[in-house]
Parts: sequence; C-alpha cells; structure tokens
Amino acid sequence: MTGKKVASTKTSVKPYNRTEHDGKKSGGTVKIKWVVSFISCTDDMRQTIRGLGLRRMHQVVERQDTPAVRGMIHKVRHLVAVVE
Repeated sequence: MTGKKVASTKTSVKPYNRTEHDGKKSGGTVKIKWVVSFISCTDDMRQTIRGLGLRRMHQVVERQDTPAVRGMIHKVRHLVAVVE
C-alpha cells in the first residue's frame, strides 16, 4: 500500500418517504379513472387494472390511498388518471 487513506464507505441509507417526494400523506382516498385501453398490454397490466376495480373505460373508482394502491397506479400510470 502507498499509505493513502480511503474515505469511510459507511453511510446511512434513508428509507424512501413518499411524503417528502410528492407532498401527500397516506390515508384518505384517491379517485382513479381508466382513460386508455389496455389492448396490446401485458396480462399483468390487465390484472392490475382489474385489481383496481376498473371494469369499463372512463369509469371512475375511489380507493383507499395506501402504498399498495399507489404502486398499482404507478404500474399502469400510462392507462389511468388520478382524478383530484
């Protein structure tokens, strides 16, 4: 070794906090509208749309605002719109 000091690689990893990123807290409800057809989408995306409770195009459903529902919305974000 040449005697060079290496900086410590110990860093604290902060867990992802959604409230810091989009300014909204969990809880309450979120309204979801199905706006784009899932023709040519994967079966997994179709099941996600159905899992959100959407049965028809342009239907609006209200779901609890939980991380699981937000994850489902993120997965099919190109097919649905969040109605405020």
